[in-house]
Amino acid sequence: MGAALALGHALGVNALIAAEILPEIEAVMVRTLNAQMEGSRHG
Repeated sequence: MGAALALGHALGVNALIAAEILPEIEAVMVRTLNAQMEGSRHG
């Protein structure tokens, strides 16, 4: 989480906003990673 907040800070994103939307971003990242891993397993 610290790295994500640091990245947001570097991009000029308010830390409170970044902390608020981080769970949604994390969920998308996990779904995408899972889909990629599933695809590599079958193809």
